[in-house]
Amino acid sequence: MALKRRTATYLALGIPAAVVLLFWKPNVIVYGLQTAGLYAAIAIPMGLVLGIVHIVNLAHGEFMMLASYATYFACRALGMDPLLAILPAGLVTAAFGWVVFQLTIRRALKAPELNQLILTFGIAIAFTQAVNLAFTSQTYKIPLDYVSSSIDVGDLTFSTWSFVFVAVAVLYALGLQLFLTRTTTGKAALAVGQNPRGAAIVGIDVKKIYGFVFALALALVGAMGALFLTKSAVFPSVGSPFTMKSFCLVAMAGVGNIPGILASSLLLGVSEQFLRAFRGTRDWADIVFFVLIVVVIMSRTIKGRKS
Repeated sequence: MALKRRTATYLALGIPAAVVLLFWKPNVIVYGLQTAGLYAAIAIPMGLVLGIVHIVNLAHGEFMMLASYATYFACRALGMDPLLAILPAGLVTAAFGWVVFQLTIRRALKAPELNQLILTFGIAIAFTQAVNLAFTSQTYKIPLDYVSSSIDVGDLTFSTWSFVFVAVAVLYALGLQLFLTRTTTGKAALAVGQNPRGAAIVGIDVKKIYGFVFALALALVGAMGALFLTKSAVFPSVGSPFTMKSFCLVAMAGVGNIPGILASSLLLGVSEQFLRAFRGTRDWADIVFFVLIVVVIMSRTIKGRKS
């Protein structure tokens, strides 16, 4: 109930602000929505892992980075479009993530949270440095004509391709919601997330569910890595900011609140684009998520003391 109230609050505050911006600076709404779609599509898998496996994966963005690199070299070698690599990238990333989980993270599930954070942070650094050693810090990008398409609405001209991220974010949210509530495996995953010991008592293989959910989340991240390559260049540290922003969005929404991640992403995306719309505040756009997470933590602390 608290998660639903939080999502409703974000919407109640965001909708009037969106209406004002739509008439004052419509470009902020358009590009904010596109940015929000990208953030949400990457953050939702982190929310899934945190809600069920109960671990913060600080290598989240680095898995996407690896998928983008793998997609780039596969597309160059085979001469294919990155869109055709979305499914293979997701499957390969899922398999690789499952192996990493079994060899490392699974062994730390009962360890203190600080140990888990250090472990996944170490994995993130190892991935980044390995790619940096193998390919240097050079950026790689595949030029694609269709990503530069644009549309005119009155006096406003904006690119259209990035709306694909909005579609993917909504697809992820709806798909996971249906999976968790309508399938046997999804219901088992929810049971494990809510009470691992109770789930084990009724015969659910908790470790198997943990591995499956982690692999599923990384399949979604891997698919996003291929899609990310259509719009952006990749380099070794490209994933780190998305890890931090994903964690920020999950913390704002609350653990297990997938619709809340969509609402939080919209708030973050519009906030960043609003700051970029003015010359004097452009440099602050990249740290706005830190401000949001501080505000959220402080507000929850105050509410906790009052209750």
